[in-house]
Amino acid sequence: MSGLNITLLAGGVGGAKAAEGLAKSPYASATKIIGNIADDDEFHGLWVSPDIDTLIYSLGDQIDRQQGWGRKNETHQVLTELKALGQDTWMTLGDLDLATHIYRTNLKHQGVSASEITERLAKRHGVSVPILLPTDDVVQTRVKTPQGWLSFQEFFVREHCQSDVLDIEYQGIEKAKPTQNALEQIANSDLIIIAPSNPIVSIGAILAVPDIQQAVEKSAAYVIAVSPLIGGKTVKGPADKMLESVGKSIDSKGIYDCYSTFLQAMVIDNLDQQDATWLQGQGLDVLVTPTLMKTPEDKTALLTKVVEFALSHKKQRAA
Repeated sequence: MSGLNITLLAGGVGGAKAAEGLAKSPYASATKIIGNIADDDEFHGLWVSPDIDTLIYSLGDQIDRQQGWGRKNETHQVLTELKALGQDTWMTLGDLDLATHIYRTNLKHQGVSASEITERLAKRHGVSVPILLPTDDVVQTRVKTPQGWLSFQEFFVREHCQSDVLDIEYQGIEKAKPTQNALEQIANSDLIIIAPSNPIVSIGAILAVPDIQQAVEKSAAYVIAVSPLIGGKTVKGPADKMLESVGKSIDSKGIYDCYSTFLQAMVIDNLDQQDATWLQGQGLDVLVTPTLMKTPEDKTALLTKVVEFALSHKKQRAA
């Protein structure tokens, strides 16, 4: 794929699945990923980057496939001992996973950038597709509930997304600086694929980093989003609550509204095909296809189809 440049914006399990699909597709060598860092938080004095680690573990075939996050063949002796010592252990961190967090935290204290740490961890796990960060600064998603403000991990893991969502903010976003690598990658992209990730707290957090969304809007890239909804429902996670909290409908229209200033195309599941006509009325190219990714073959087939559809329609628009 000489000369082709593809960017995947990815967060959460849906983002990791899309990344795996591209990594096993004919377009792997043309792909770079920009991941979400706003889920990051500190536990037991260690800095944890859940979305970035899920990308690394998935692409390195180290992910626990059963739960979709964490390391496979994991043990939890450290957590068990911490619990015996009276520590909060609702954030499940396995022993192998803790090695990642110890390594990251040590390098962070030495002044090594988050981008460089990510690169080193990716290399350790044999990941060949570059993972870029939107910023090296600390940005953290916070969720306002009737009980008050929670960190995203408190809302997602501890509370199991049970609380109503009243508001969402990205703490530290005003002072965050975009990485040059992310800005250059977006500017030079032929295709930008938005993974079937939560549009508010995964993709939205990436786009909220100053200058990132503007770079996408200015880019000559063909931008295509894979909807995270199937039959108007989320596959996993609280995207429905998040959409509702910002006044978006829980359907293809709500997903479109999140990306309307820069989107050329959307991929929706067969169960949502009734939305295709409306989306086309907004000027979008629409691919209707099965989007549930259960197997490695599903991931590769979907992302290959997405790239081929995007390249074909980009060519048509240029004609």
